[in-house]
Amino acid sequence: MSHGEVSIQVAVYGGSFNPPHVVHAMVSSWLLWTGKVEKVLLVPVYQHAFEGIQDKTLAPFQTRLDWCQCMTTDVDARIQVSDVESQLPSPSYTIDTLRFLAKTHPEDRFRIVIGADVLPQLSEWKNWEAIQQEFAPIVVGRAGYPIPDEAVVFPGVSSSEIRRRVRQGSKVSHLVTRNVAAALKTQPTVFGHGNDG
Repeated sequence: MSHGEVSIQVAVYGGSFNPPHVVHAMVSSWLLWTGKVEKVLLVPVYQHAFEGIQDKTLAPFQTRLDWCQCMTTDVDARIQVSDVESQLPSPSYTIDTLRFLAKTHPEDRFRIVIGADVLPQLSEWKNWEAIQQEFAPIVVGRAGYPIPDEAVVFPGVSSSEIRRRVRQGSKVSHLVTRNVAAALKTQPTVFGHGNDG
């Protein structure tokens, strides 16, 4: 970054996005509307670090990237999608992904978005203290979980509920953005059948 240039604040919003839903869209918009950041980077996990441990079977990575792109089309051009985790050793831990982004985009200042629902798990994260020091976490509240100070509480929509409804052929258009709903309609078997996986 050249002298006098102002860095861009970028929120790194990671997750399974299996699929992305209206609360992902709300959180992304809130980050921009409140001026916390100037850009939001959606980062779908390539392989979940807890896959097989917490029942985190995922739809194909490219499919989830496409769904995220559909959501950004519906919401705001300042929300972008990154395939960065497919470029890193798998599974990529949050600290590794963040440091890779910081190294490859030195003009940006990255901040990690953390949901209140994962706060109890942070002790299991690799180098959580370093994440706090280097990437200024933004905590967002979620209905049904303790509310951190200064956190906005968002509805408790879950991707697992959407997957269940898709498998049953039930309506999901109230839970996802328009283009994501259209994409899911063309992929009725993407989540298989039977018990949620």
